[in-house]
Amino acid sequence: MDIIQKNGNIVLKNIKDFVPKHIFECGQCFRWDLEEDGSYTGVVYDKVINVSLEDEDVILKNTNVDDVENIWINYFDLDKDYGHIKKELSDIDDYLKESTKFGYGIRILKQPFYEMVISFIISARNAIPMIKRSVNKLSEDLGEHIDTYNGKKYYSFPTVESLANANIETITASKVAFRAPYIQKTAKMIVNENIQEKDFEKLTLDETAEKLTKFAGVGAKVADCIALFGLSKYDAFPVDVWVKRVMEEFYLKDTNMSLPKMRKYSIEKFGSLGGYAQQYLFYYAREKGIGKNR
Repeated sequence: MDIIQKNGNIVLKNIKDFVPKHIFECGQCFRWDLEEDGSYTGVVYDKVINVSLEDEDVILKNTNVDDVENIWINYFDLDKDYGHIKKELSDIDDYLKESTKFGYGIRILKQPFYEMVISFIISARNAIPMIKRSVNKLSEDLGEHIDTYNGKKYYSFPTVESLANANIETITASKVAFRAPYIQKTAKMIVNENIQEKDFEKLTLDETAEKLTKFAGVGAKVADCIALFGLSKYDAFPVDVWVKRVMEEFYLKDTNMSLPKMRKYSIEKFGSLGGYAQQYLFYYAREKGIGKNR
């Protein structure tokens, strides 16, 4: 990978399998926003960065070479061969072949564990625009101002300590509704028990889910989201409404399968590629409106 400084920006040359829209609109992240010029601006690891694509060159603004090497290559999973992953998925069946072609630029981001725990608690029975609004309001109220970019102020995601110490009214003001006590209780549990990302490194997916579902507000689907997006457990297969629809449309017609059984079926079918399959299927289903009228 060639990293070039040009006009105050960073250019990553000839990056394959990378399309900002596919990455930032496949349900895995909530702090990336589309700009009028088609680029995306996001807040990650207390940094504000703008990302766009020109042919196969990724343009990064408001960053530097050190951060590219120490943060962004890992965050965007740029060392992984997604062409190979798509080939493996395409060999499973024609549905995945079509889905990987449609969302060919998806990459699974490596996101902060604590942020994923809280963000996906907020996601329960919620729509993406509302999740984003709540996450940003929570950051404004309990995070720190970290940058002003293109005239807009950006705030860090609140620490678990600040969430644990916040009163319930402050958390509720972020429009998280019934999830406010879950956020507070989970933050307190993480702080009091010193729960860290490394605690999950050697756990299986089922062991990870068992540990995560001890958090208030974390059920099976939310646990799988945290496992996939916050812990890089790539065999996780979160089943939300869009994934349920596409699974019923492609694989489980007229079965009326329960969500736990659908999760088990998917994990067995896709194996270690489950998380990747989920992202391609989710993006395909959401963009195409699969099963919306069922």
